[in-house]
Amino acid sequence: MEKNIEEIAQKLLEEKDADARTRSYSGIFDKILIGFLVVWAVFQVYMNIGVTNSMNLRMWHCMFLISFTFLIYPRFKKEIKKKKIPPVLDILLVILTIFVFVYMILNYSKIAQSGGRLTKNQYILAGVAIFLVFEAARRASSSLAILGLIFFLYNFLGRYIPGNFGHTGFTVNRVLKHIVWGSDGIFGAGIEVSATYIFLFVLFGSFLKYSGFSQFINDISLTLVGHTPGGPAKVAVIASALIGMMNGSAVANVATTGTITIPLMKKIGYNKEFAGAVEAVASTGGQFCPPIMGAVGFLMAEFLGISYSKVMVAAAVPAFLYYLSLIFAVHFEAKKLGLKGLSKENIPNAMTVLKKQGHLTIPLIVLMGMMFAGYTPLYSAVFAIFATVLAAGIRKETRMSPNDIINATVEGAKGAIGVGVSCVVIGIIIGTVSLTSLGLTMGYMILSVVGENQLYLGGLMVMIMSTILGMGVPGVAAYVIVVAVAIPVLLKIGVLDISAHMFCLIYACLSNITPPVAMSSYVASGIASSNQTKTSLIAVKLGLTGFLLPFFFLGNPVLLIGATKVEFLITIEVIATAIIGVIALTAGLQGMFFTKCNFLERMILIIIAFCSIHPEQRSDIIGFILFIIILIIQIYKNKKGDVLNEKISQ
Repeated sequence: MEKNIEEIAQKLLEEKDADARTRSYSGIFDKILIGFLVVWAVFQVYMNIGVTNSMNLRMWHCMFLISFTFLIYPRFKKEIKKKKIPPVLDILLVILTIFVFVYMILNYSKIAQSGGRLTKNQYILAGVAIFLVFEAARRASSSLAILGLIFFLYNFLGRYIPGNFGHTGFTVNRVLKHIVWGSDGIFGAGIEVSATYIFLFVLFGSFLKYSGFSQFINDISLTLVGHTPGGPAKVAVIASALIGMMNGSAVANVATTGTITIPLMKKIGYNKEFAGAVEAVASTGGQFCPPIMGAVGFLMAEFLGISYSKVMVAAAVPAFLYYLSLIFAVHFEAKKLGLKGLSKENIPNAMTVLKKQGHLTIPLIVLMGMMFAGYTPLYSAVFAIFATVLAAGIRKETRMSPNDIINATVEGAKGAIGVGVSCVVIGIIIGTVSLTSLGLTMGYMILSVVGENQLYLGGLMVMIMSTILGMGVPGVAAYVIVVAVAIPVLLKIGVLDISAHMFCLIYACLSNITPPVAMSSYVASGIASSNQTKTSLIAVKLGLTGFLLPFFFLGNPVLLIGATKVEFLITIEVIATAIIGVIALTAGLQGMFFTKCNFLERMILIIIAFCSIHPEQRSDIIGFILFIIILIIQIYKNKKGDVLNEKISQ
């Protein structure tokens, strides 16, 4: 049984690791493909600085995405091997894709000016476009392709569904016009995000990688926490958080950083299931971790009509508490297992690291500085990419050669394809939701059950819905789906708009570690050769702060800095007590504080957590008093244990 689980986990790893499921070429076509990818990247950067209108950009981007999917992703797994040229069928599909989308680019404005009247051939082209989208999605993201197909068929089969979820049905022409030729379908918000934020920030992350920034993050993390108990696990948490916030995909982050961090954690003595779970949880949180938030924050700012800086500040405390909980979890586990930190000779000197690699932070400083100065995230990302090359050139050891620049560009472009195709399929899902009023129907169903004043019960149902809709979907894509369906429900029951969006974002991201479709946990399990189910359950336990925290800011958004106008001292008090609550929750779950906790102490610690995280003064006072009591007891028990150990050693 264990062997079967490992085989399943390994298959999931191969399925989600882009390099393991993409086709490679040799000879002249390899150089041609590299050339086309570089041209696409340059084209995207050029188009994003305001050269064309939004709809044209979406159509061009969609054409490139689907064409490259047919060239890079094989039809079947058995075809994953190096070839000299693509199969004839894939070449024909690329030609068909170019023909269909170029026609749309040339004729979209004319059709819009004519009032949206379509000819028979234009309906046929729309049908071909749907086929191309689903075939590309089947290759790049099969689980999302199935979900998209279910939604697409709902347009036609809804007439046969009884009850509230049924509808009168739509003709094929009506569906094709809405989803393909309209602005709410495949050329809607999903592809808009892919063509702008996702592409540029994935490209930016690739350039940072080739500049040596990932190694800098690893080295500086070692200097900060490498000497503490379980140091390598804490390094994994910090590194995965910082890298995960840039690539926007928890699964991709596990598949890359996990190959380094998981074996290191196992080597120093962590259980293999625990090691895999730590990496899965750390990688998942990067999607809502400022300052970049996996590009989701920029989209949230657009939905809310506020500046990105406000979104980033609002997300700061939830992300901090999430990772603080994970840091303490690995610390308490290390103490429980008697693990030590790394020796001094294995830890780099902090000043040496900053002197040799500190200049690699310049691109991030440029990015954040420009955004706070009022420039758009897109302009800021473009300048940050150029700043990466220039900053890396300051020292010979990090200087990027022309070959490095090309490789970074190609890897970034390839990295954007899988997520981009997912966003195209999301257009079909959102188009169906808007055409059939499915979002309103689901909202009505929830409200009819919980009522308009049942805040937390409504939040619980939205949490379940957000987690289900986000399963197996990249963070940005999951958020877009959830926004279309869940946000109206939360707003109806009285939740503040930014709280509603942050609530849904966090649960959409946490679906990556939520059984039964815990993709991040399964990929981490494959790397760790661990039990898939145990790894998933431990991941949920480690990420419990993330699962609980949104409910605390649902009705009282003080934890989201800037969401409401409150006094500065009150904000500090709320954050301080929340920190106490997170530490208490982690200690209670791990059964370890200064020393091992008995059952009663663990229960009291969990009560402290709920009292302290909830931003209300009376509960904070109760939690603080109980925390002091437990603190005194634990210090006394720890000293008593030290005295006993001394006597035994004598």
